Amino acid sequence: MEDQAEKLRELMRKRGETSAATAEKVQPVKTWEQKKTRIITITSGKGGVGKTNVSVNMAIAYARLGKKVVVMDADLGLANVNVMLGLVPKYNLYHVMRKQKTMKEILEETEYGISIVAGASGLSKIANLTEDERENFINELATLSNVDIIIIDTSAGVSKNVLDFIVAADDAIIITTPEPTAITDAYGITKIIATEMMNKAEIGLKLVVNRVKSAEEAKKVADRMISIAGQFLNLKIEYLGFIYDDSMVSQAVLRTKPFTVIDPKSKASLCVQHLVDRMDKTGVQHERGGFAVIVKRFFNRT
Repeated sequence: MEDQAEKLRELMRKRGETSAATAEKVQPVKTWEQKKTRIITITSGKGGVGKTNVSVNMAIAYARLGKKVVVMDADLGLANVNVMLGLVPKYNLYHVMRKQKTMKEILEETEYGISIVAGASGLSKIANLTEDERENFINELATLSNVDIIIIDTSAGVSKNVLDFIVAADDAIIITTPEPTAITDAYGITKIIATEMMNKAEIGLKLVVNRVKSAEEAKKVADRMISIAGQFLNLKIEYLGFIYDDSMVSQAVLRTKPFTVIDPKSKASLCVQHLVDRMDKTGVQHERGGFAVIVKRFFNRT
């Protein structure tokens, strides 16, 4: 694993030197390890709590702040970011892995000011890539680091892939609802994160309570989660905020359009904007290496 990590570092060093030499007469170049792209992983203990909806609409809210944003669909089983946006991408990450397409070619621009990277179940077959394919895949992933924000929409529940994305991110947002099963599953994934993070740098772990009837209901759920995580797991969780239960959300899903676009002044839209405003003001609190860390973890575990 150390050999793989060293090879990756050497590859990225050479890539940075080549880029710098090419653009020397124009302006200094920031390589992907120098430029700080904020990585936000959004996850949940169970499906059906609105994780993908939150991912897409937060991305749009960030874009409205002038940020360049990419949403990566990392749900290896039920990739549906494109469905939420009414898009049918011709290509996805699998085509990049097999050197059939470049990242630029699969990056799907949207009318909402954000770009998406469509997911693929083939990503789980990364161990079967040849050395040449791996090198190409690393270089292609590196091209995403010219953006300000990468939001990674993971699959629900706990898997090695999900944990890799969470541990590598600058911020990991857990989505839950007030339903007892959702809270239980949210605590379950939090417990596993606590184990994974043992003896490692602190992660920016945040909680969002979705589909609430009132701010009081959301705070009650958050206080309970934060208290239990602190007392029994010695894990600090920040309460980022809540999203109201809003009929506009279900209407938006049926229309395959983001609810923040259909009605920017709806209760749910204003809540999402508040979440992003809070995130934007705090900035990145934990220097975790950016997107390079995610790539290294992928290739170290295969």
